[in-house]
Amino acid sequence: MIFDNPIIWSDVPDIDVIRVGDVFYMSSTTMHLNPGVPIMKSTDLVNWEIVNYVYDVLEENDEQLLNNGKNEYGKGSWASSLRFHNNTFYLAVASFSTDKTYIFQTDDIENGEWKKSSITGVYHDMSLLFDEGHVYMVYGGGDIRVIELTSDATAIKEGGLDKVIIPNASLIAGTNVGLPAEGAHIQKIDGKYYVFLITWPKGEGRTQLMFRADKIDGDYEGRIALDDSGIAQGGIVDTVHGDWYAMLFQDHGAVGRTPFIVPIEWQDGWPIHKNEKQSARESAPIPAIVSSDEFNQALVDNNSSYLANIEALDDKGFKLPLVWQWNHNPDRKYWSLSERPGYLRLKNSRVCNRILEARNMLTQRTFGPECSGQAAIEISDMKDGDIAGLAALQENYGFVGVKATSDGNFIVMVKGDSEEEQELEMIPTTSDRVYFKIDFDFKKMIDQAFFYYSLDGEDWHSIGDHLQMRYTIPHFMGYRFGLFNFATITSGGFVDFDYFRLSDQIATENID
Repeated sequence: MIFDNPIIWSDVPDIDVIRVGDVFYMSSTTMHLNPGVPIMKSTDLVNWEIVNYVYDVLEENDEQLLNNGKNEYGKGSWASSLRFHNNTFYLAVASFSTDKTYIFQTDDIENGEWKKSSITGVYHDMSLLFDEGHVYMVYGGGDIRVIELTSDATAIKEGGLDKVIIPNASLIAGTNVGLPAEGAHIQKIDGKYYVFLITWPKGEGRTQLMFRADKIDGDYEGRIALDDSGIAQGGIVDTVHGDWYAMLFQDHGAVGRTPFIVPIEWQDGWPIHKNEKQSARESAPIPAIVSSDEFNQALVDNNSSYLANIEALDDKGFKLPLVWQWNHNPDRKYWSLSERPGYLRLKNSRVCNRILEARNMLTQRTFGPECSGQAAIEISDMKDGDIAGLAALQENYGFVGVKATSDGNFIVMVKGDSEEEQELEMIPTTSDRVYFKIDFDFKKMIDQAFFYYSLDGEDWHSIGDHLQMRYTIPHFMGYRFGLFNFATITSGGFVDFDYFRLSDQIATENID
């Protein structure tokens, strides 16, 4: 198989990959974004597309609704486990904002709806195993535990297996422990039980560990599987031709955590992770998990798979492509693709203080080594205090947009974080249509974003200052493009986004 790492130069963390026949499916963490837990499909482990999501919204508490000063940044879906057993797909995922572990089931992973059950408590980095009539979940940090579920995988089995199976699992990598072992992936292969974990020694990078035993609760022996550039955390999968690969990820700066393929060679019953092909590439194609959007969507047929993801539909049944996710739970009454065909309308339902509190912010991933996104917005229906535009979204954010005031409209560039915000430049405008663009430079982890505006979509002007991007744990995601509109004084205003267009090239001309 020919590939270059990272196979997707974009934020696809905590991956779990399975093969069903000759097709591979992959799930990933999406934290506070909805719909949540994307299901991606591939026939070669290299090229992936999003085909479904596991849930529309996980819950509707203050944290998910951005109410009463609460949020669930970095606390929504967390490190899922994807499995296929007896013609049913299962996915387990935990949420720190709800203090629950959820187990979803469907018989149609690409088009079906998922049935949800939940268990009280966060079973950290859990991994499911269906084994000869038993259902197990391996989880934990430091000490790795196993707990047994009921046969339908909906609850903890009373009197079932519940014990530590690998105590202090980090120690095989030494005593200089920064992050205790976690990120469990359990697999049964040729009668043996394999548990893959990561640890993070102080001052070093993520390290992949592997353990094996003859019984689920037997004596596990362990080894370092891979210690190379922080590439770690994941399981292994085989192809129809009998080749094996580890599917891992690497912390890649502000763009996020990027998936890597590592070839496997079996030796004496151990899956040896090979070091070849692990240098990060200098270029990459635009991944299929992002796309431009002209917002010319058609009405969804009643039999469409999109009906399984209701938050992708407006209240008239018009759909958003699966590349889009909302920041926190959306409110379907206040966005539309049908009120003005050919445009995305974002309406303000309430007043808030800043962009991190804004409902109905529509996002999709950035990607490396560099990318650019631009949006055209019509603004004649904004109200005093409304702010709308295009954002580089993470805890340390920046945006270029238009601010409506009683003295007129102003094009603004703003930088901020969870504590404070700074307006770096304001330029008056009388135009009813404005264009915004953000360039992202992720080459060699430069991690800088640059902001531009235009009044005709051709001649671009730099505004404000560049944003030095930083990947932060409170949001725990790579930077995203965000289309937003929020009110600071009174609700009821709206803007219309005509398009969002992506490029894998950043500005080199027509800029002043």
